[in-house]
Amino acid sequence: MNIEGVKVKDMTVHQDIPDMEESITKEGFLMEVLRDDDGLLRKFGQTTFTVAYAGTIKAFHWHKKQDDLWFVASGKAVIVLHDMRRDSPTHGVTQTFAAGVDDYKLILIPEGVAHGYKVVSREPVLLFYHTTESYDAHDPDEERIPWDDPSIGFDWDAVS
Repeated sequence: MNIEGVKVKDMTVHQDIPDMEESITKEGFLMEVLRDDDGLLRKFGQTTFTVAYAGTIKAFHWHKKQDDLWFVASGKAVIVLHDMRRDSPTHGVTQTFAAGVDDYKLILIPEGVAHGYKVVSREPVLLFYHTTESYDAHDPDEERIPWDDPSIGFDWDAVS
């Protein structure tokens, strides 16, 4: 079941033509990750970049005010979302996505939806996330939940 308000933009990969004549070992590519006409962010707060290594689990947290928009640029991750919003028609639903190399997507995570991920590739995951609010170190909009919280009951061992 899809969580209410979660949106996914499948990415289009375009060939990137090098500016030099010499032969190269592997052709590059380019993607338009986020556009103002995508209709995903209600406003822009900031973009953050993080790196995580094989087997790492970063979970769970959720926000009271901000939406997140995640893009896995390198490596592979399984992203886990859990709807914490009591007034949502999908309250209590858990949804997962594979994302990363050869499966690029942009995932909108609404406020009130707990989120986390596990790195399932040998290569590190390079994750960019855009948010509707800037981070405030004195009053962070971040509520933590243990990665193995029984109320979510997600089996991280089954993710590979």
